[in-house]
Amino acid sequence: MKSGLSIMEQAQVDALMQGAEYPGSEFIHAGYTFAEVRSMAAHIHTTLEAAEDKAVCLAAESRAVMAAALLASLAGGPGLLLPYGLSERVLCRMQEESGFATILTDGERDFVGNCSAQIIRPQPMGDQKLPASFRAKPELELLRIFTGGSTGSPRVWSKTGVNIFGEALFLARHFKITENDCIVATVPPYHIYGLLFSVVLPLVTGARVVSATPSYPADIAATVQEHGATILAAVPAHYRALREQPLSGSSLRLAVSSAGMLARRDSLAFFHNNGVGVVEVYGSTETGGIATRNRAGGEEHFTPFSTVDWKLRDGRLAVRSPYISPDLPLMEDGYFLTADRVETRERGFFLQGRADGVTKVGGKRVDLEEIRGMIKKEPGVIDCVVQALPDTGGRGNRIGALVQGRGIDVRLLKKALAESLEPYALPRTCIIIDRIPIKENGKYDREAIARLLST
Repeated sequence: MKSGLSIMEQAQVDALMQGAEYPGSEFIHAGYTFAEVRSMAAHIHTTLEAAEDKAVCLAAESRAVMAAALLASLAGGPGLLLPYGLSERVLCRMQEESGFATILTDGERDFVGNCSAQIIRPQPMGDQKLPASFRAKPELELLRIFTGGSTGSPRVWSKTGVNIFGEALFLARHFKITENDCIVATVPPYHIYGLLFSVVLPLVTGARVVSATPSYPADIAATVQEHGATILAAVPAHYRALREQPLSGSSLRLAVSSAGMLARRDSLAFFHNNGVGVVEVYGSTETGGIATRNRAGGEEHFTPFSTVDWKLRDGRLAVRSPYISPDLPLMEDGYFLTADRVETRERGFFLQGRADGVTKVGGKRVDLEEIRGMIKKEPGVIDCVVQALPDTGGRGNRIGALVQGRGIDVRLLKKALAESLEPYALPRTCIIIDRIPIKENGKYDREAIARLLST
């Protein structure tokens, strides 16, 4: 396993920064060109050069602005802080954690209230370019990615240029992405999945990306058709919604799903309707991509990337990869032990669930033990179990809570939880019971609990 960019990959990134790659081509379909993106990068680098900021907040939805900021940072500019949302609430929490004083943003977006910072709105500056002497420094920290928790308290993962650009260059080879491709993404570019597939992949391949981020089935279908898109990067909830919305006359050659588990029937329905199988990419913000599968191609287990080493450790997946955040604790042999339980196959593995109490709802992390602890603090609660339950609405999971106690008002309990939990983390099912089912060995009877929560 390599630990940095190869000589050829380093040369590709250097050429990208200096304008040797795709100079007159569109980066945004019917929008900004690669030359204009590089001009914006020079504007950002010059503006921030004299600043003392070690990191700036990148709060933008424009894929061109995000691409320019990445190039400026890669050239030795300040590191970038990537939020998990663009609300004032999220940004203020980020500022409390990081102390940033500058926000790079797009359009007329305003940030008021308690989140006070210098606002910079990058624009193309004619023929301005990054100095020719600048060489990409992919070994340095490029990003710190904030991910939302159940209570909104963010977790932070750092990513180097090697992590981000190395993975994008691998994906480009793996999926054979070229300047002839056009990408539609239904996930915003400040999400790691959206960043890789709708910002960095176009940068390193010359592919065009559509500026819109459609989320409704009819809008997704119309956007793909209008732009002649060849690649769709979407999340499981959107593939679920597209079961009733075939992409008529579709030009797609590749459909990708990530940020949660895709239901088998949704995967096969998309293939049946559109003639294109959905490639699921398994991974996480902190580990980067790990493996893929395409059920339409008969693949039921995940096959790891050729750049990722893996093994089984105490029933859990351990990985060694150039895309892993440098923040993660590694074992002595350089592997990171994930919390995912797996069952091995000759060339891959089946996912068997989490070994910890973390699940995902609509692609967002939810800590079940954190919610359980909050419920147990409420008056009248003796014990409770919080479980992730299958959600037929396409969000992957929903949260259910079985609460043991007397005199508990479910309405008041949910109201109390809503004061601390993000909406997606709130238990949709909350049942009060005299006694939680227990097995003979004293452990919770998870099957009985799931049945109670599913009725």
